[in-house]
Amino acid sequence: MLSGAAALAAVPAFSTFQAHASSGHDQHGGGSGNTASGNTGTATSAAATSHAGHAGFAGGSVLPGRAGIDPTAILRDFDRGKTSLLPDGRTLRVWDIVAVDKDFEIAPGITFPGWTYNGRIPGPTLWAREGDALRINFTNAGAHPHTMHFHGIHTAGMDGTPGIGAGSIAPGQSFTYEFDATPFGTHLYHCHQSPLAPHIAKGLYGGFIIEPREGRPPADDEMVMVMNGYNTDGGDDNEFYSVNGLPFHFMDFPVQVKQHALVRIHLINVLEYDPINSFHIHGNFFHYYPTGTMLTPSEYTDTISQVQGQRGIVELRFPFPGKYMFHAHKTEFAELGWMGFFEVGAA
Repeated sequence: MLSGAAALAAVPAFSTFQAHASSGHDQHGGGSGNTASGNTGTATSAAATSHAGHAGFAGGSVLPGRAGIDPTAILRDFDRGKTSLLPDGRTLRVWDIVAVDKDFEIAPGITFPGWTYNGRIPGPTLWAREGDALRINFTNAGAHPHTMHFHGIHTAGMDGTPGIGAGSIAPGQSFTYEFDATPFGTHLYHCHQSPLAPHIAKGLYGGFIIEPREGRPPADDEMVMVMNGYNTDGGDDNEFYSVNGLPFHFMDFPVQVKQHALVRIHLINVLEYDPINSFHIHGNFFHYYPTGTMLTPSEYTDTISQVQGQRGIVELRFPFPGKYMFHAHKTEFAELGWMGFFEVGAA
């Protein structure tokens, strides 16, 4: 079994400054030149060739096709599984999840050897309705033992913990997790194999959304944002931070929303090596529902913090058109990739 450091030793040790410098970034540049189409495959030639950064901010993202991660596509990609009806009238949802090793270019010239569910970081966002029967067919096609541990209520044998039930799933082996969708809320799943920190930090995590049985008040736009980091030098901290897997992506490709529309965000913190993360919105306030397990918000604010594994629902409307920044309210995280824009189109 790899130690925490050895598990990441194969990754090149680049400083953040080197990462920025190697791509030719102007750290005081005059804007990315990208169109705000929301289509990550249609960046302008300026963005595609120079990644010039942004006025007053260092950065510049790798184009999704080259990186192997498309955070914009992940935003609204809720995987409802293959469904059928059981004799008792309940819905059965079935997913096939495969752990596979895969390299990603997370910053210009920086390759991260990820461990993934279904070849993406974060893994698929699994969506179910409260009370559904769930079946997850898990196959480990990676080079190390892995598990799937779901936050929720289930029997011990389905907990995805080494030494309990099926325990660790060895390379080339499979196991089927089965349990009911409860409680409703915004949850997550991740590998629980030891050493735990690298098994999560290398990419084995994803969102797990359980809709209330009677539903929530309808939102005009619903999305998931998974806050993560990348430890690229085998140490005990992160060199890059992001939402949905790619640093600075939402600076180059702002999240497209409509004025006055109700926007619902499932916000999930799976950041390892740092004890806390945060979310801050400019020019606006939002209602926050911790863990999404209630139908009334706990506060009305513009900044919330989440510890590792914590999550919740952010709901807001944008009263004015324009571009509004969102980011971690910790300067280091923001300047190393965890920042972006909402672009609000007129109603």
